[in-house]
Amino acid sequence: LLSPESSVSVSAHNAVVRLAKSPGSTGLWDSFSFGLEPSALQERLFVSEENVDGFLGTAFCPSPCSQSALESQPLIEVLDVTEDRIQIRVE
Repeated sequence: LLSPESSVSVSAHNAVVRLAKSPGSTGLWDSFSFGLEPSALQERLFVSEENVDGFLGTAFCPSPCSQSALESQPLIEVLDVTEDRIQIRVE
């Protein structure tokens, strides 16, 4: 993390943590963990095509699936992500 660019903003009903990667760090973050104590952290996933595919894959087929069930699953593509919305195409 790059300390000077990272920041925290807290209000009565909300908290925002802004993290900035150091120049040597590359690639997308898949997830983050948060909580009041290190022993009780909760994990949250960032919105990415891989994370959406994984989430919807478990929603459509929660137990181990047969090959034919896997082949019939929809193709999911994340088209656009903004603060207000996410656009996903399903075939």
